[in-house]
Amino acid sequence: MTMSAGWYLRRLSRMGPQEVAGRVGDTVRRRRWRSAPPACPSVAGARFTAVLPAEAIAAVPPDAAKRLTAEADRLMDGHVEYFGVVRDDLVDPDWWYDPKTGRRAPSGYAFDVPYRSEEAVGDIKQIWELSRHHYLTQLAAAYAITGDERYAERVAEHLRSWWAANPPLRGVHWVSGIELGIRLLSWVWVRRLLDGWQGAAALFEDNPVALNQIWHHQRWLAAFPSRGSSANNHVIAEAAGQFAAACAFGWFPASERWRADALRSLERHLRSNTFLSGLNRELASEYHGLVLELGLAALAEADAAGVPVPGTVRLVLLRMTDALAAVVDNRLRPPRQGDADDGHGLILDGAGTDRWGSLLSTGEAVFGRLDWWPSVTGTDVRTPLLAALIRPYQKNGTGPAVSRPAGRPGHFADAGMTILRGPEEIWCRCDGGPHGFLSIAAHAHADALSVEVRHDGVDVLADPGTYCYHGQPEWRQYFRSTLGHNTLELDGDDQSVSGGPFLWTRHAESRVLVADASGEGAARWIAEHDGYQGSVHRRQVELTAESQELKVVDEVRGPGGAVRLAFHLGPAITADLVDNRAELTWTLDGEDRRAVLDLPGQLSWQAHRGETDPPLGWYSAGFGRKEPATTLVGTGFTNGTEGFTTVLRFRG
Repeated sequence: MTMSAGWYLRRLSRMGPQEVAGRVGDTVRRRRWRSAPPACPSVAGARFTAVLPAEAIAAVPPDAAKRLTAEADRLMDGHVEYFGVVRDDLVDPDWWYDPKTGRRAPSGYAFDVPYRSEEAVGDIKQIWELSRHHYLTQLAAAYAITGDERYAERVAEHLRSWWAANPPLRGVHWVSGIELGIRLLSWVWVRRLLDGWQGAAALFEDNPVALNQIWHHQRWLAAFPSRGSSANNHVIAEAAGQFAAACAFGWFPASERWRADALRSLERHLRSNTFLSGLNRELASEYHGLVLELGLAALAEADAAGVPVPGTVRLVLLRMTDALAAVVDNRLRPPRQGDADDGHGLILDGAGTDRWGSLLSTGEAVFGRLDWWPSVTGTDVRTPLLAALIRPYQKNGTGPAVSRPAGRPGHFADAGMTILRGPEEIWCRCDGGPHGFLSIAAHAHADALSVEVRHDGVDVLADPGTYCYHGQPEWRQYFRSTLGHNTLELDGDDQSVSGGPFLWTRHAESRVLVADASGEGAARWIAEHDGYQGSVHRRQVELTAESQELKVVDEVRGPGGAVRLAFHLGPAITADLVDNRAELTWTLDGEDRRAVLDLPGQLSWQAHRGETDPPLGWYSAGFGRKEPATTLVGTGFTNGTEGFTTVLRFRG
């Protein structure tokens, strides 16, 4: 996918004067660096002191260590999977190769690489993911736990290979700041976890090539921060990586300045990216997890280095953790809202470790759990290692006193998210919040007033997910469209207007009228949005505990028009649709489960599954993966006076 001139003009229209001026300066600097790149100063006497306490590794639970070493052995054998694509070439990887398309990214000056073009480069996510070096932190952690030097030697071999193949400012790995920031964070943890290995110093602080790479990564991040309308999770990754490296690798004349600047940026953007309720402003659940991971990792570096951080940093991370505990279902799954690209800040665990349980475990260790938090039964490697570095909250003056929720919140007014809960672990997310974050709302979907319903952790009415970013525009459009969500489409239009990938030029405005998530007998939610010019879509959702019944009433107030009302079922759900009634069945833990979905009789209903022209009836469990799932679509007309009532009844 190569961006058109029109896309760039629309993108420019979403920038303010300060952002435009900053980007002009970036362009001038890139041109100057082409002929006169900055040079790394000489470094003498560098030593790494940001080590783990002696007792940290011993605190790793045995089952978590077992999962990690099993993962490390798979990596040693050359096997890894990224975004649904299995690779068997990890013994000696080609750092610029995309196994999905078979293409190899071109060489040359970094800022000349057309990384958005799959034809020229390949799938950029496939190429970038390996070079975030998360798998190297896994191998290094396996060394720290087992003492097996095979893991350390493979890490050293691959770092030297990467540094040789990717000299500063050459090639695709020097294009995007988020990649440099996350890679720096990985290198900090690799060095920390290899500290007991005799070759660690020769690999890092005594290695001129490593010093050159570390300096150039930080110099790049200092020069090209994400700006203005792009200051979302990317700028937090950049600041967190820059700060971590300036703390742990503080060997350069500019280290103190880089550390101070990165901390200011991190504090500012953690606040700006987070609602006061603790939910991430991008309203994309996976980015909530990414930002929380990055923030906790940065906090660990600050405390390890004895660098004071503003109290607001800990406070935002505390609120994010409490918010995560509040919104997950009984299986610790958060909402599937907005974009999701399986991005992580720091990986120290093997396959089978629950990401969200790990974050809540770290939150408990650092901030303390509240009585209403869900129980976490799983274990992980990352929690005891982070907790060994981070000082507990509100001890030794590390955080201001703060009032935390006395009970589990069900409504987040600033984010427009409401969670209705019923018996038998019924979980329902209602979306009445802002379209997205900043002027471009890059990771938003046209999903106003959508609902997401689970029963004991199983997707019944599902958010289909994201699937892809680049290279497949028809799929990108489908998965973020109004029809691609459990809401109502009017006259074939999305509620918000897309200007192209990662760009929305008009945002639907929603408002919640009623949010009673804890009502006796029945929980109720009412909201509306103005995304359809001249008409208002209003939706009421009511969850009745005694009858295990969820009622959804849709109204279009205004001129009306052609309607499509969609309900996307999870991949585990089988549907038998007769007229306007669908019998739903699925199996969980060997038990048969059932529900009945009574659909509005005024509409003509049809089941769609796995259709490609155009796409309809799909579910993406993770980035790069999709599978057929049933979507029920009702078509008809509204004159603006009648409502459409849908009732979902769960049966024993």
